[in-house]
Amino acid sequence: MTQDSQQDFAAMFQRLQAVMLSASGIESFLQQLSELATGAADEPISCGITARRDGRPLTVASSDERASALDESQYAVTEGPCLHSLATGDPVLISDIDQELRWPNYLERARTQGLRCSYSLPLTVDGSTVGAMNLYGFLEPGIFTGPVRHRCEVFAGQASGALQLTLGRTADLELLDQLDQALASRTTIDQAIGILMGQQRCTADEAFTLLRMRSQASQQKLRDVATNLITRVSGQPPQPGKPFDRTGTIPRDRVDDPPSG
Repeated sequence: MTQDSQQDFAAMFQRLQAVMLSASGIESFLQQLSELATGAADEPISCGITARRDGRPLTVASSDERASALDESQYAVTEGPCLHSLATGDPVLISDIDQELRWPNYLERARTQGLRCSYSLPLTVDGSTVGAMNLYGFLEPGIFTGPVRHRCEVFAGQASGALQLTLGRTADLELLDQLDQALASRTTIDQAIGILMGQQRCTADEAFTLLRMRSQASQQKLRDVATNLITRVSGQPPQPGKPFDRTGTIPRDRVDDPPSG
């Protein structure tokens, strides 16, 4: 590998880290990953990423239409290197499509689409294959050899690690969103309890029991009953509570003034 290639490879990993930190969700991450993977070879290539949804293979991201078309060709005939890599967790190399004998139905379609060579690599999370990264070359055969092949393998390994972290980050964000929703519901219910306490001259527990009875009688969610009560009494919908603090810091308006002197 030349010094320029090493520098390009290092830059790829830096961009991969940036993508992992900046991606807004798993779909965004996979799309940027497919585009970034096209820099793993010394000449232009295309990339498609295959996963399974409801037991069926699906291209979840692709760098361009050529990659998507080749992925779809494999799904149509239920054979091909990316499906094999997805099923077995093994890398699959086609050095020269004119010398390849496996998957003849797929190869027939791939030749008409201009494919010359390809390399399919598994994406693994916690030891399980969750996807396949399919790299396609169109200019000449034999490009996935020596240093380029090793570079692709290393990149796929790094991409798998980044995918695992991104999935964990996405799950954490979903959990925080659920906490936000729970806090918003709790705030609305508390406001409704306060209204009932004032109207009925009762305790908070008694007001909550009344609210729950109305929920059961109307077959509405407790939060919806509380929202209707607040809107009817105040003439406007309930004010949302403060969102769950995702920074771990104390809001400025809750910090006590420092003692004087």
